[in-house]
Amino acid sequence: MKRLALIPLPLLLLAPPAAAQERLGLSGALARARDHALEVAAAGSRQQAAEARLRQARTYRLPALRLEEMWERTDSPAEAFAFQLNQERFSFQDFVSSDPNRPDFLNTGMTRLELSMPLYTGGEVSGRIEQARLAAEAAREDGARAADGAALAAAEAYVMLSEARESGTLLEASRETVSHHVEVARAYVDQGMLVRSELLRAEVELARVDDLLAEARGAARIAEANLAFRLGADPGATWALEPLPAATGDPAPLADWLAAAASRSDLQSARRNLEAGRLEEEVRRAALLPRIGLTVRHDLFDDVPFGAHGRSTSVIAMAGIDLWNGGRTRAAAAAARAEADASSRDVERMERGIRLEVEQAWEELRTALSRERTASRSLEAAREAERILDERFRQGVARTLDVLDATNARREAETRELVARAQGHLAAFRLAFKAGRPPESALRKDGTS
Repeated sequence: MKRLALIPLPLLLLAPPAAAQERLGLSGALARARDHALEVAAAGSRQQAAEARLRQARTYRLPALRLEEMWERTDSPAEAFAFQLNQERFSFQDFVSSDPNRPDFLNTGMTRLELSMPLYTGGEVSGRIEQARLAAEAAREDGARAADGAALAAAEAYVMLSEARESGTLLEASRETVSHHVEVARAYVDQGMLVRSELLRAEVELARVDDLLAEARGAARIAEANLAFRLGADPGATWALEPLPAATGDPAPLADWLAAAASRSDLQSARRNLEAGRLEEEVRRAALLPRIGLTVRHDLFDDVPFGAHGRSTSVIAMAGIDLWNGGRTRAAAAAARAEADASSRDVERMERGIRLEVEQAWEELRTALSRERTASRSLEAAREAERILDERFRQGVARTLDVLDATNARREAETRELVARAQGHLAAFRLAFKAGRPPESALRKDGTS
């Protein structure tokens, strides 16, 4: 204070105020993760790519228009003769007066405008379009799951940081209590009212609390960096968090959660991919059917590029079928059928696994809520026991070790209550996520879980 008094008042008024931390609640953390998490942005890009491939697949039903320019200089008898006709410069007198087998070099520029369109592909184009549509739907489901996963990770990081900070606060308060006991014990030792061994025991306990406090502060710094990472914020960002309330109420019946999990987004994505895989056999078998197409060409010929001295138009209809290719097509179709069967079993296994995940998460939430209620009652008892022993210690009728034991019991009860409360929030978020519901559904109307 003496040093502060030496600073002129105008300089104090001009000094910039300390930057206030941004206040962040659970609902805000989840919303921020959905907007800024890198995995959400990556999933959005994959969805855009899948939608672009769907647009690409649909274009194969449309006509293709191509413009091509070619220039050639040749003395090939057949080509020189044909190009003269195409340029509409053929002269019968020149032809009979010269040696047709040894023509002079002829320059030809050809401009071709070609329109081609498939008329029938055996169902290959329609199959590829349907596969692309299913892939786009699967990408949308994957994007929704990625957003839910980012929100869950942010909620977990938020709860872990809140737990670490509150643990540090409890240890700081506990240190003050133990430090006070040390000072009282030292005074009693000086007065000859207490043996020195009890003072030394109190000092050892104070050192242990200091170690726990240093460990808690380090854990809080790591948890804060983790929250910044999950929110897509700068690594050094900090927030003023809202305190974690007590989790109240029992979860909904298990049947409700299982019904919601049946339409979980990642399961829906797997089902879409399975449908696309089953279409692969039909697409492969399309090669056994005829292919029919139409091509229209309009050509311009001259002795220079892009000339138009001669012109012609052709309409070509084409049909073809592979009569035998060594069984390549049937083998590809059989492989596609086997892959679809394997995917079908994978989806069935996934469905059973999701059911098991939901049942486990539901039980974990019930257990966490029960532990939280038990820890809350235990904390009340530990605080009352510490208060009674502290009063007896001040009256000189209780030992220092008894007071320290009561303080340890209270601190352990506070830690158990804090951990149980945090685990209750985490279990609620995880159950919602595993059941296919947004993690925000575990929040109360006031934005807390």
